[in-house]
Amino acid sequence: MVASRILLPLLLSLFLGSHCCTGAAAAKRQLLQARRAGDPSSQSQVKFDFSPFLIEYKNGRVKRLMGTNVVAASSDALTGVTSRDVTIDASTGVAARLYLPSFRASARVPVLVYFHGGAFVVESAFTPIYHAYLNTLAARAGVVAVSVNYRLAPEHPLPAAYDDSWAALRWVLASAAASDPWLAQYGDLSRLFLAGDSAGGNIAHNLALRAGEEGLDGGARIKGVALLDPYFQGRSPVGAESADPAYLQSAARTWSFICAGRYPINHPYADPLLLPASSWQHLGASRVLVTVSGQDRLSPWQRGYYAALQGSGWPGEAELYETPGEGHVYFLTKLGSPQALAEMAKLVAFINRD
Repeated sequence: MVASRILLPLLLSLFLGSHCCTGAAAAKRQLLQARRAGDPSSQSQVKFDFSPFLIEYKNGRVKRLMGTNVVAASSDALTGVTSRDVTIDASTGVAARLYLPSFRASARVPVLVYFHGGAFVVESAFTPIYHAYLNTLAARAGVVAVSVNYRLAPEHPLPAAYDDSWAALRWVLASAAASDPWLAQYGDLSRLFLAGDSAGGNIAHNLALRAGEEGLDGGARIKGVALLDPYFQGRSPVGAESADPAYLQSAARTWSFICAGRYPINHPYADPLLLPASSWQHLGASRVLVTVSGQDRLSPWQRGYYAALQGSGWPGEAELYETPGEGHVYFLTKLGSPQALAEMAKLVAFINRD
């Protein structure tokens, strides 16, 4: 409609002999200028279509198709959990939402650092779906939860999400020691857990690896890492069910988009199955839980991750939990379903096991 309002008077003036611009070249120039000014489709040719998540246009505009709504921190009547937001790094915008259950134990409780999913490009710690999930998880597990809001691609390609999440983890360690009232009063860093779904599971793995290689502030250690339908995939198929050349090519293009071509899809950031056995030894956690949804296209790499970890000689304990017949991160949209509740019960038991 905007284009019509601009183009129609211009065309009429041209055909009716307006003196504002003469000659075919001038008319063509005016038409092109009008299109650029008033027609979003002409000025927004698609550069990369990452539906159903987002579309990036050649003019630099990014249109997110999901995961943009936010809800405020609150006291949740259903779960009794209270949440509040903190800024971790004002220069980068890294922030987090903290969750505190209503139950106040005399002893300290586990600290769970959570990384949201969304293919590294959508969602946040403040969207309704993650707010509801973290309220429920914090209440059922009895933990102080820190849901990290990291920067998204393509505006901030990888490794921005890794760096932001590492900064958030270090903030948790520092704040639990002194500055944050919830973490300082209730958090037990001897029971520190990382968890995340999809891209967040990828982040949790890569942070645990970095923590094992570089160490954490104050000698802290990660008790466990929960990888919920983690975003792992590679250039080569893992078993027959992932041997679709078109899918593998699409996965490689998507990964290149997420990291702006900095890392090939056969980089261990995307495909940890390429890690040598010696690198698995550095995984900085005592226990790892990997969940797999039966209809997830990423499931071959998720199962492969578990098998590689088991066979690497890593001294910790790994668990695999599978939910048949469900798709990728189904538990976020079916939070009250029997399957999702069973999976959350597994995660809660993983966190609270002595």
